[in-house]
Amino acid sequence: MISIRSLMMSAVVLSAFAGTAMAADRAPTPEEQTRIEAALKSAGYSSWKKIELDDGKFWEIDDAVHSDGKTYDLELDPSSLAVIKKSLD
Repeated sequence: MISIRSLMMSAVVLSAFAGTAMAADRAPTPEEQTRIEAALKSAGYSSWKKIELDDGKFWEIDDAVHSDGKTYDLELDPSSLAVIKKSLD
């Protein structure tokens, strides 16, 4: 006989795995990388570190160096690649 405690533990474990699978970040494909880098360069950025798709919602760019000499963390719209958020790093 299955106890309520066993059922609860199973539900917790399954929901943890489901949440991880749905919220996984990923690196860009080579084609996406090329498009993102072109967009960053045209927006005045010369270098950056990590690029990843955050939860499928936006591209996250870490430590992007702008022509103004400052370093920013960016969020790009996944369709247009426009900067939707810029934070001074």
